[in-house]
Amino acid sequence: MSGLSATILGCEGPRLSPDEARFFAEAQPWGFILFARNIEDPTQLLALTSDLRAAVGRDAPILIDQEGGRVQRMRAPYWRQWRPALEQMAQAGPARAARAMYLRARLIAHELREMGIDVNCMPLADVARETTHPVLLNRLYGTEPDTVIGAGRAVAQGLVAGGVLPVLKHLPGYGLGEVDSHLSLPRVSATLEELMQVDFAAFKPLADLPLGMTAHIVYEAIDPDLPATFSRDLIGMIRSEIGFDGALMTDDLSMGALPGPIGERAARACAAGCDLILHCDGDRAEMALVLADTGALSGAALARCERALTQRAHPAPLDIAAAEADLADLLDGEVYG
Repeated sequence: MSGLSATILGCEGPRLSPDEARFFAEAQPWGFILFARNIEDPTQLLALTSDLRAAVGRDAPILIDQEGGRVQRMRAPYWRQWRPALEQMAQAGPARAARAMYLRARLIAHELREMGIDVNCMPLADVARETTHPVLLNRLYGTEPDTVIGAGRAVAQGLVAGGVLPVLKHLPGYGLGEVDSHLSLPRVSATLEELMQVDFAAFKPLADLPLGMTAHIVYEAIDPDLPATFSRDLIGMIRSEIGFDGALMTDDLSMGALPGPIGERAARACAAGCDLILHCDGDRAEMALVLADTGALSGAALARCERALTQRAHPAPLDIAAAEADLADLLDGEVYG
């Protein structure tokens, strides 16, 4: 037993209250995740990340979704405002896309590490389709597995070079999702053959990444009853067929795709084989229920989480001006959104 809860938790606002600090000190989540509600300016954000770690008495990982486009919690005027990934991929073209995505991720990592944030929830290895829901579509990297693999690897390398751990998502693939899983449960009727040839194929070469995130989505060919986050069969395929052996977290447990009370959701995800339970909205009453039904981080899950954290490293040197100039050249000057 580690003394850590198998959770990643959000906080209420831009400053940590004494009551919240005491709550987290007792709860001992493995890590924290930040959203736009937690961010005002660089001075405030750096204080918040410091206070979160002080509350738990250790160098806990702090996560964020800083993809670019619609999903970026840190925004102008203090941080770069990125265009959606799919737009940047198209702008760069096939020959330049991987290098452009590397530089984008490297510059994002630099901004994150300056603020004390050391995990970013990307790359996205979901393969886009014409029917992919708009909530996801322009966040993706392409419509072919090889394109997605190349961009995903470049993003991961850019983050790691900047001292930030990547999170591979949304395992085992959300590209066929036609509804918004924040609101309701997507169901995919594709054959196992299509899933293996396209969706799972995009994740396999990235399965060495240290952290991953599940998709709240039903794949009827594998488990017609349960979303991946709750399905032993699908978690088993993520481990065996895709070969992912990193620490596997749920997507946000509060999302509308998942049925049942919040504590029950945590228990079902743990029983299915998820290593970490992600709860994002900062509601302490809900977090208490999640903590009660999650339990301590232990065994193989603990080992995977510890192994992931050994990959946190100091950022490599970066000439920011040169990186920005290189990226601008690759994108014909159209870099920021």
